[in-house]
Amino acid sequence: MFDKQVYISRRERLKKIVGDGLIIIAGNSESPMSYKDNCYSFIQDSTFLYYFGLNSPDLIGVIDIQSDKEYIFGKEFTINDIIWMGGQKSFKDRSLEVGVDKFLEIETLDKILDAAKLEGKKIHFTNQYRLENSLKLSKLLGKTLDEIENGFSQKLVASIIEMRNIKESCEIIELEKATNVTREMHLTAMKNVKPGMKGYELVALLECEAKKYNATPSFHTICTTNGQILHNHFHGNTFKDGDLVLLDCGARLDNGYCGDMTTVFPVSGKFDERQKDLYSLLIEMFEKAEECTTPGVTNKTVHIEVCKVLAKGLVERGFMKGEVEEIVKAGAHALFFPHGLGHMIGLDVHDMENLGENNVGYDSETLRETQFGLRSLRMGKELKPGYVLTIEPGIYFIPELIQKWKNEALFREYINYEKVEEYIDFGGMRYEGDFLITEDGNKRLGEKMPKHFYEIEKIIERR
Repeated sequence: MFDKQVYISRRERLKKIVGDGLIIIAGNSESPMSYKDNCYSFIQDSTFLYYFGLNSPDLIGVIDIQSDKEYIFGKEFTINDIIWMGGQKSFKDRSLEVGVDKFLEIETLDKILDAAKLEGKKIHFTNQYRLENSLKLSKLLGKTLDEIENGFSQKLVASIIEMRNIKESCEIIELEKATNVTREMHLTAMKNVKPGMKGYELVALLECEAKKYNATPSFHTICTTNGQILHNHFHGNTFKDGDLVLLDCGARLDNGYCGDMTTVFPVSGKFDERQKDLYSLLIEMFEKAEECTTPGVTNKTVHIEVCKVLAKGLVERGFMKGEVEEIVKAGAHALFFPHGLGHMIGLDVHDMENLGENNVGYDSETLRETQFGLRSLRMGKELKPGYVLTIEPGIYFIPELIQKWKNEALFREYINYEKVEEYIDFGGMRYEGDFLITEDGNKRLGEKMPKHFYEIEKIIERR
């Protein structure tokens, strides 16, 4: 939790941007895992955290713009709660710590809403991603679930994104911490990987590293020898000499701020010649993105420039043929790079995507493309100082996709399928770091990470 003035200032700014009406921001409830009292680890709604700061379930924040009043609604602890949980600071006192002097029992919220309706105030709420919150708002506002799903306030959503896009200095400090914990997770994996080890054994070690900092994984860890499967959460592989491990993982601090990195490293400690060659091309792509990621440039432009580096490298290696510009314009390179370059990161690992991926990553000036590969670019709009986003190029040999394109004779003028099939068992690789957009360029968050193949080999050598 930050100083209460941070939350007061955020809510004041939100009032000015939205202008009028009453804003409801619902916090999350606990989600049962197998029965009511056996719940998944609680994750607070990031928008509630951003404006109200309290990391407890079953809270609702309300901002009445015209009357300049702010509330947190919930249920105060009873003696029955304290018997099971121990002594607790009251929600009234917790609310004061974030600058809200009105904590009221949830049952009184109906009166506030009824009064707002009688006064003709517009009630603003965001689109919901949890059914229980949709049901809660449906009951409170007397609306159907369809009305909740389709009647959310576009103005409120746009205002929240406008504010949260630009990270405050206090947030950047926390993102640096999350990135450094993420770094420790990756280095732990590199230092401990060995032939005969199971994927889940390595995952246990690296996720334990997060626990040392009172952090949790920011998403389900990807730790696999089958890097061509983009979101591969299977951890049952047995590592062997010659394998490359693709590790995509991150840490989420107890205050919600997230890190996200991807590294690739050899189980044996040494990249073979094929691996070293394509990994070096991957780092060329990453460094091109580092060079191009500056204020005033769209992230779509950066993505396309990175794709040109990939296409050029693949032509030089015989996997592709033709002119680089034509290859990229046609989208033929996406056989090897079918996803986007990166995404925003903050209180969510894909920051604010609950508010709509296109709302966060695109705007009226930069529209989402429909071309395969480019359509998967989550963040395309112009970069501005204060944005924090990931850079994550990849190179993949996906057998099913290669076979499909070959059977359909797609892009034969650009793709040398005979050469590609020689690498059908290669797998996939990607490399990812977290970046702050500065006034004149960018800064990679966290302490120095190994990037080049020889840096990674040196770390594994020391194990």
